Amino acid sequence: MLLGQLSAAASPLSQEQVQKLQGLVAELNPIQQAWVSGYLAANANTAALAGTVGPAGAVEAAPLTILYGSQTGNAKAVASQLKSQAESRGLSVKLVNMADYKTSALKKEKFLTIAVSTYGEGEPPEDAEALHAFLASKKAPKLDGVKVAVIGLGDTSYEFFCQTAKDFEQRLTKLGADVIYQRADLDVDYEEQATQWIVGALDVFEPDLKAQQQSQTNVVSMPLSASVAQSQYTKQNPFAAELSVVQKITGRESSKDVRHIELSLDGSDITYAPGDSLGVYFLNDEVLVDQVLAALEISPDTSVTVGNDTLSVRDALIEKLELTQSYPGFVEKYAQATNNAKLLTLVADKAQLRVYIEARQIFDVILQNPANIEAQTLVDCCRKLQARLYSIASSQAEVEDEVHLTVGLVEFDTFDETHFGGCSGYLANRAEEGARVKVFSEHNDNFRLPASDETPIIMVGPGTGIAPFRAFLQERDVREASGDNWLFFGNPNFTQDFLYQLEIQGYVKSGLLNQVDLAFSRDQAQKIYVQDRLREKGEAVFAWLEKGAHFYVCGDANRMAKDVHQALIDIVKAHGGKDDEQAEQYLKELRSQNRYQKDVY
Repeated sequence: MLLGQLSAAASPLSQEQVQKLQGLVAELNPIQQAWVSGYLAANANTAALAGTVGPAGAVEAAPLTILYGSQTGNAKAVASQLKSQAESRGLSVKLVNMADYKTSALKKEKFLTIAVSTYGEGEPPEDAEALHAFLASKKAPKLDGVKVAVIGLGDTSYEFFCQTAKDFEQRLTKLGADVIYQRADLDVDYEEQATQWIVGALDVFEPDLKAQQQSQTNVVSMPLSASVAQSQYTKQNPFAAELSVVQKITGRESSKDVRHIELSLDGSDITYAPGDSLGVYFLNDEVLVDQVLAALEISPDTSVTVGNDTLSVRDALIEKLELTQSYPGFVEKYAQATNNAKLLTLVADKAQLRVYIEARQIFDVILQNPANIEAQTLVDCCRKLQARLYSIASSQAEVEDEVHLTVGLVEFDTFDETHFGGCSGYLANRAEEGARVKVFSEHNDNFRLPASDETPIIMVGPGTGIAPFRAFLQERDVREASGDNWLFFGNPNFTQDFLYQLEIQGYVKSGLLNQVDLAFSRDQAQKIYVQDRLREKGEAVFAWLEKGAHFYVCGDANRMAKDVHQALIDIVKAHGGKDDEQAEQYLKELRSQNRYQKDVY
C-alpha cells in the first residue's frame, strides 16, 4: 500500500503519524528509503522474534516464519516471493534474514520455511553461517512438532549442489521437526520451479495456519508494510545500458587482462549502494554459434521456442542459452538426445563426468561430438543464459547516472584454441562502445559501509577484489567521512598490475586513505600476499579492531579469503592473548555485529 493511500481506517497509525511519515518519505531519496525500510523491518522482526501479545494478554497465533540465507540475492528473492504469496492468502508471515535471526526464537516456532543458497564447496552463504553451525551444535533445541519446508538454490556446475539446503533439512529433522513438503533443489534457472514449489508448500501450510488464526479471532496481526521505491528494471526485466568505456588497466606484459568498464544508467531508475553488484547479460560468440550450427547441419533460420519466446535457433543460441559454463545436466541431455555412446558412459560415472566438463565449455562438448539433432531438441538440452554478477566499482553519489565495473578477462588455451569466459569475453573482446548491454542491480545488505562515517574500516581486496573498495572510497570521499580507511591490495607485479594506482595515490595524498599496504607477489623471490602483509601489521590491525573498525574482504573464496581468515586468527591470538577457540569466537562476534564482511566468489 502506498503511503498516499493510507487512511486512519486502513492503518494502525494515527492520521498525525501518517502525515509525519509521508513528510519524511518525501524528503528521502530511494537509497535512503531502502535504508529506513530495512531499519524498520529489523525492528519489527526483533519485536516479532521476542513474541507478541494481543488484547487482554492473548498470545498471537504463530506465523509462518521464512528464514533466508542468500549469497547473491536469489534466495532472498524467493523468500520475498513466498512472503508475498502467503500474505495474499491472508496468512500471518514473518520474513527474517538468517543473520538477524535470534536462535532463542527457534523453540517458539511452529511453522518454518527455509530458503537458502549454496556456494563454493557446499558452503552456506555468509548470512547463514551462524544458524547453520548452531543447528549442528549441542545448544540447538528440540523441535518436536515444528512443521518445516526447505527450498535450496544452487548450481549443478558444482559438485556439492544445494548442499546447504540438504544440511538444514537434515539438521532440523534430527532435532525433531516434521518435513511436511518435499525439499526443492533448484539449478540456476530456478524461477518457474520456485513459483511451483511456493504454491505447493503454501497449500500444505495453509490449513493449519488458518485454523490457528481462526481459533484466536480476538488477535489482530496486520503489520504495516513500508513502501519502498524499487526499480522497474530487474533480473527478469533488465535495463539496456549504454556501454561507454572499456579500458584495459593492466600492463602490456601482465599475466592478467583486467578491464575498467563504464555503463550509462541514464533513462533508468536503477539505484545502487556501495557493496552492491551489477547483473550483466551478455551475447554468446556468433562465430562459435555458427560453427555449432554448421557441425550439426542445422539451418540458422530454423524456428525454436525458448520459454514464451519464438525465434530463430541462431538468435536463441546467441542471446538466450548458456554455451560457455559447462554443467552435468547438459551433457546428460545431449548424450541421450544423440545416443552418443562415449558421453553416455561418462554420464554413468559422475566423477569422470566432472573431470570431463571441467576442461570444456558447452561449445566444446557439441563440436567434439557432432550429431544429427533437431534444432528444438538442441535448445531443450540447454539451460537459459544466466546474468553474471560483478561487484560494483563506483559510488552513485560520485558518478551519478553511471555504474563502473572491474572485470578480469577469463582466458585459457585448450584443444589448440583460446577460450574466453562468456561475459568477460563479450565485454572485453566483442561488445563495442555504444552497444546496449542488459543490466540490473543486485543489492547486497551483507556488504555495507558502517552506518557511522566516523567508524574506521580495513579493506582487503587483491586483484579485481579492489572493485567494491573503490566504491567505498568514492562514497566516503563524497560524504567527507572522518573515519580512518586502510587498504590492503595485492597482485603479481607493481608495474603491470597496480589497478587504479593513480586514484589510490590521490586518496593517500588527500588523506582519505590513512594507510595502504601492497603485496606484489612476483616482485621478489619469495611470494608475498595480502595475508602476509596483514600478519606484518598484526599489532596495528588488532588495535583498529579493538577501537571498532569494520573488516572487509573481497575476492577469491577458495584460497585468498580462507588465508586472510587464518591470518586474522593468528593476529587475534598473537596480539589479543587468545587461544584458537577464543580467536574464532572473537571473529564470530565481529560477524554477528556486521563488522567482518565478505564478498567472495
